[in-house]
Amino acid sequence: MPKRIVVELEDINMVYHTLENETLAIKNLSLQMHEGEIIGIVGPSGCGKSTLLSLISGLIKPTSGRVIVNGELVTKPLRNIGYMFQKDQLFDWRNILNNVTIGLQIQGKLNEQTLLEAKELLKSYGLEEFMYSYPYQLSGGMRQRVALIRTLLLKPEILLLDEPFSALDYQTRLAISDEVGLILRENKKTAILVTHDIAEAISLCDRIIIMSKRPGTIKDNIEINLSCNEKKTPIKLREAPEFRHYFNKIWKELDIHVQ
Repeated sequence: MPKRIVVELEDINMVYHTLENETLAIKNLSLQMHEGEIIGIVGPSGCGKSTLLSLISGLIKPTSGRVIVNGELVTKPLRNIGYMFQKDQLFDWRNILNNVTIGLQIQGKLNEQTLLEAKELLKSYGLEEFMYSYPYQLSGGMRQRVALIRTLLLKPEILLLDEPFSALDYQTRLAISDEVGLILRENKKTAILVTHDIAEAISLCDRIIIMSKRPGTIKDNIEINLSCNEKKTPIKLREAPEFRHYFNKIWKELDIHVQ
């Protein structure tokens, strides 16, 4: 039985205006996303990857076309969507527990039960002993875990990840992306990952959308099927025999070495 469609982009055009001119960022783009699917979006800088996330979340409206989430036309910011940015956006003056519960507090959902859930998630992700520490006392990878917990506590139906690991060093990035990949799978989350890292996209995603140079259109739509005899973690999936094939195909289609 086909999975339910949760996100639909129908013939999207996005134009940014300035006093001097206008820029067509996205042109005639259509896309469907199914429940429980993890989609990666890759493409040259400035092709509209992050703009797509803002459109889906309702933070901005398209110049023309429709964005539909769970069968409803998106006309305003949606509460059932979680957004993780490049920076962790933690507040330095709040301890870790208070940072992860700030979304609950803003939405009026902070109570004994949700506070207990926050503590359990911190414990599950190895941050229990840092619950009352402050962001400056944590490593970059730990801070990103805190940001993810803060997002998951709001129980979003869809997660939007805008290069959430780009500020980390390579070794930490591998470890954290591996953790996040497992969390998404275990929680059966629907997610969209914007990244410049081809290997990261292949190892984390079910499908990869390759975007063209601006104005951004969909250049290719690639289903990812990697074989693995062990537990399918993102790091282990990089050892799959098909991995190199996907990497080379995406690299060639991106033309990222051509100016």
